[in-house]
Amino acid sequence: MSADKRIATDEEEEDEEEKPKNFHEMELDDRILKAVAKLGWLEPTLIQEKTIPLLLDGKDVLVRARTGSGKTAAFAIPIIQKILSGKQTQMRQEIKALILAPSKELCKQIHQVVSDLTNKCSREVKSVDISSPLELNAQKPLLAEKPDIVIATPGRLLQHLKANNVSVKKTLETLVIDEADLVFSFGYEDDVKSVLAYLPTVYQAVLASATLSEDVLSLKALVLHNPAILKLEEPPLAPPSQLAHYTLAAEENDKAAILYALLKLHLVRGKTIIFVNTVDRCYKLKLFLEQFGIPTCVLNSELPASARCRAVTYFNSGTYDIIIASDEKALEEPLMVKDKKSKRRKDNESGVARGIDFQFVSNVINFDFPLDVTSYIHRAGRTARGKNQGTALSFVAMRERSLLDEVDTQLKEGYNRENIFKTYQFKLDEVEGFRYRAKDAWKAVTRIAVREARLKEIKQEVLNCEKLKGYFEENPKDLKSLRQDKALHTVRQQPHLKDVPEYIVPQTLKRIAGIGKRKRKFDREAAATGSSASKSKHLARASNPLISLSIPRKK
Repeated sequence: MSADKRIATDEEEEDEEEKPKNFHEMELDDRILKAVAKLGWLEPTLIQEKTIPLLLDGKDVLVRARTGSGKTAAFAIPIIQKILSGKQTQMRQEIKALILAPSKELCKQIHQVVSDLTNKCSREVKSVDISSPLELNAQKPLLAEKPDIVIATPGRLLQHLKANNVSVKKTLETLVIDEADLVFSFGYEDDVKSVLAYLPTVYQAVLASATLSEDVLSLKALVLHNPAILKLEEPPLAPPSQLAHYTLAAEENDKAAILYALLKLHLVRGKTIIFVNTVDRCYKLKLFLEQFGIPTCVLNSELPASARCRAVTYFNSGTYDIIIASDEKALEEPLMVKDKKSKRRKDNESGVARGIDFQFVSNVINFDFPLDVTSYIHRAGRTARGKNQGTALSFVAMRERSLLDEVDTQLKEGYNRENIFKTYQFKLDEVEGFRYRAKDAWKAVTRIAVREARLKEIKQEVLNCEKLKGYFEENPKDLKSLRQDKALHTVRQQPHLKDVPEYIVPQTLKRIAGIGKRKRKFDREAAATGSSASKSKHLARASNPLISLSIPRKK
């Protein structure tokens, strides 16, 4: 990826020093190099190549780079290296690093990266994520062991500091604030300022952010001391050679039929995130696809943190290959919800489009076109991560053309190219049989069905809620009543809809869809040579995104 690189101090002095190009040239511990190799990272990303040497030199750093550029490993690797180096002279176990992030989901994925990087030195370097909403006393034993790295939201860390469950005044060496541009907008400004009072006078600090907003500059003044500022002047998304953008003209009445045909004919392959604009549409689309035997999970701002983390885990592990996510404005600016009269309560620490790490995503499908440019960038940024290829396909109705034009104009300026969006040629009249099926299935998903699907999910979360276990132990009749509540009736399942009759598939697409005489032979060969490892499967899929660019016309 081409990008203009600039590193400067607050005095804007340019640093012309050559930096190492590979991990093994950075003088890293062999255990870190082995962990990196196990992760399959052949070479550092641009942000890692520039950031790691600066942090190893002990400098404060402000990192600005887009989501998916490898920021987490860029600050995690130097932290682990410094801890391992210090173990040679360290007399007792101490907390050496704090990593703060604005949401529980982000904390969880940061902890996973740290765990992966300490795979070969887990006895020497211990880390803990305390962002989960457990009782403070339940997490106190974890902190009493004084793990080397503590990961938390600012609010959660402050609670433990005030309760004297953790002390870092004399031991802390590194402070990292990830997604710094979201920390203040998530309501953590006062918490961050309070946390700083518990820290030592001297420590190394890192701010990592996708933008340099006013909030980030405010944090910079509070936390950093004469920092190196690393800016990657690059487009907000991966280049067109890595991320392909397609549009498909589709009116509201046809969107469901087109999606059904794309998925059932295997024109979309690999792990896919489907974005809609409202929570109700999440469930409506999920119930619609379930009728055709297409399993999906949903992710939205109204789900509790545990449910959101579980959905992402299921998706990343391969339990589901399709996730349906709502992407509302409130997710990006959660504090603005206070100014609006809404019957629904949203979780301030939720952010579906931004920050959550979806792994090996081949395709992003905008079932509903995003409402602004920022939302489009955040959605499309879920694919083509690192150096993987990806595809963003947007369904565009006539009323959404103005939104598309706005996004197109912005991306042309960012990429400095004439043509960004390509047209996905899809002749709906050639799959008329799919349209009839889809029309009936879409109508079957009524408002009542959507409401009951949401009630069913809420009921399940109540039954699984850790905080309510004590209540149910004291009130067993309530638990029995909840479990014996009448079954909710959502959408009637029709088994025959799961299969695609050969007669409704266009002749030109039968080979792609695996329908016809060649199907059985193909399946046997795939079974004989296919890998059973879930991770290998998804790595292969990630390199094979949306494969069919058009339905060939009949001659």
